[in-house]
Amino acid sequence: MIDFRSDTVTQPTVAMRRAMADAPVGDDVYGDDPTVNHLQDMAAEMFGFDGALFVSSGTQANLLALMSHCDRGDEYLCGQQAHNYKFEGGGAAVLGSIQPQPLNNQLDGSILLTDIEAAIKPDDIHFAQTRLLSLENTIGGKILPQAYLSQAQALAFNRGLKIHLDGARVANAAVAQNIAIADITQYFDSVSICLSKGLCAPIGSILLGDERLIAKATRWRKMLGGGMRQAGIIAAAAKLALTEQVDRLAEDHHHATMLAEALYQFDEFEVDVNAVQTNMVFARLASHIDPNRLSQALLHKGIKVSPSQQLRLVTHADITSQDIATLIASLKQVLSISLR
Repeated sequence: MIDFRSDTVTQPTVAMRRAMADAPVGDDVYGDDPTVNHLQDMAAEMFGFDGALFVSSGTQANLLALMSHCDRGDEYLCGQQAHNYKFEGGGAAVLGSIQPQPLNNQLDGSILLTDIEAAIKPDDIHFAQTRLLSLENTIGGKILPQAYLSQAQALAFNRGLKIHLDGARVANAAVAQNIAIADITQYFDSVSICLSKGLCAPIGSILLGDERLIAKATRWRKMLGGGMRQAGIIAAAAKLALTEQVDRLAEDHHHATMLAEALYQFDEFEVDVNAVQTNMVFARLASHIDPNRLSQALLHKGIKVSPSQQLRLVTHADITSQDIATLIASLKQVLSISLR
């Protein structure tokens, strides 16, 4: 199967599988898994933080950050399209009793600083207390500019807020700008980084922060059932994700541009080639095309896409230039028949 649904479908590399088999392990709840400890120390140093915590997923990393920054009845600001608001089951509200205040995302993925400023609640018993600004980079495949991050950090500091980054694909943002990941993470009090998307690890995310935040997050992780035992087996793959897979993301970005340019030639798709910044291509189907019939027709040819009138196609380590050629050839065939 050629799978364009997401970069979450990446398979661990051969080196990762070997490292997992050979990893020294201990009980991580006791804090004595040497491979997990090394991963956490390495990540904290790489990205400029006091501490790091290895967790099972990006959703858990974001939730731990929100619950460590905010108390019951507090509020965090985020975008309408933010993953930790829209796609993570309402965990902050359900489990943390934290009120999200979603704001409009602009076309480039940013939130207007004036909108952020206006949404901060006054110190009044009628309002939830605004404690945190949460941004996402990349968001919908788009990169938040470095100047914007600096301005958002200054706003948060001046208004007494903490600032969190959902950096699930922050490595993509760094590679696309030819900068270090730490050049992005420097603007934040906490950062979550997913290792099981384009970086190919089978499981896991890293939460970064100061000692106080990581201590609180460790307690919340245990309470939420996220304490892991011999987790060094998966931490071994996570280490290779950070040391061997980051630079390779440039290949995914090149493939995404290649795919967008090929889709642009179809009358049935509306694609903005210039909007492709990292590894995501968005293609709007012509109104007469049934996305479910299209996805089924492609599935019969061994290609997986998520059916939608606005197709999201994601390139990753297991997508080659030949796979893109196969998709394009298959589209030519299936679009030659009626998919209404």
